[in-house]
Amino acid sequence: MEKEIINRVAQSQLKTIDLEDYYPSGERVLLDIKDWLFEGFVLKEKDFRASISEHDWERYQDKFIAVYCSTDAIIPGWAYMLIATKLYPYAKRVVYGTLETLETAIYQSIIENLDVSSYSGLPVIVKGCSHKPVPQNAYLLITMKLLPVAKSVMYGEACSSVPLYKKG
Repeated sequence: MEKEIINRVAQSQLKTIDLEDYYPSGERVLLDIKDWLFEGFVLKEKDFRASISEHDWERYQDKFIAVYCSTDAIIPGWAYMLIATKLYPYAKRVVYGTLETLETAIYQSIIENLDVSSYSGLPVIVKGCSHKPVPQNAYLLITMKLLPVAKSVMYGEACSSVPLYKKG
């Protein structure tokens, strides 16, 4: 007599969060300002402002932008602020830093606004593998968001999860 195979995972209260599901669509752009500097190193205000005003800002419509300088130039804070004023009407999000900094900022906003009440008192698995560039920091942020509500938090897949936290 054969025993019926029971899918215990499907019958459990186990909930899965896949951070990839929250990945917002839109092109990511790394905007290097070195070309607006004298010899790539010196910010001359008049020339910098002229370069900024001549730049085609519309090409950043609905894009996520990370602004940085690839040279060792010392850039005053107002320069990045000026760039932000030009990007404001077009870009979805603007940060200073790398593309990873950008993804982290995007996910920070998403996770801060995420309603996790449906995970209250339940075991939760944060899915680990993704095909989209989910930043490592997003996993820390979602963990911190889940700890006050979840019964337990694990990482991975239901068939092979790593336990991280269990309410005592």
